[in-house]
Amino acid sequence: MHPSLHLLLANLIPLLWLVWLAYWWLGAGPLKAVERRESRLQRASHDIPMVFAALLFLLPARPLGVLAAPFIARSWVGYSIGLTLVVLGLGFTAQARRHLGANWSAIVSLKHDHSLIRSGPYRYVRHPIYTGLLLAFAGSALALGQWRGLLAMLLVLEALVVKLRREECLMLEHFGAAYADYRRASWALLPGVY
Repeated sequence: MHPSLHLLLANLIPLLWLVWLAYWWLGAGPLKAVERRESRLQRASHDIPMVFAALLFLLPARPLGVLAAPFIARSWVGYSIGLTLVVLGLGFTAQARRHLGANWSAIVSLKHDHSLIRSGPYRYVRHPIYTGLLLAFAGSALALGQWRGLLAMLLVLEALVVKLRREECLMLEHFGAAYADYRRASWALLPGVY
């Protein structure tokens, strides 16, 4: 393989994550004012595992010991499937964010004149941004092929479940029967699983 192609492929997934981050923060647009939000301690309960998960991918392999050992043999097939999952996952989050519009917030919050969104990806799952993130982390882990990737994915799953449970309580409290009906008609995170 040509060295420049190898370099491109080695950096493609991190580049996709950087492009996604830029879109995520620069493309926020006008947001509704926040009426209620989670406490800093509550936010830390899901933000800290997410930061650790990201660090597991960013740190060099050497100091990670057994976590840098392969859980699967590296191959073009594994990398290609992983890359595809990253693209699909990040794309799903962007689509969900577009449908959420001015209701979006990085923290668990209730907005002024908050709307219950059930269009686009919200027809299938109540937390499609989290579904997409989980898919993208799973793809990153598969492409990396090291135990640290699987650990990162588990940390992300734990953080997202904590956050979505908090959001579910807030939405149920605010929207009442409408949200209860939505819960019965959709999956929280993974269709057919949870």
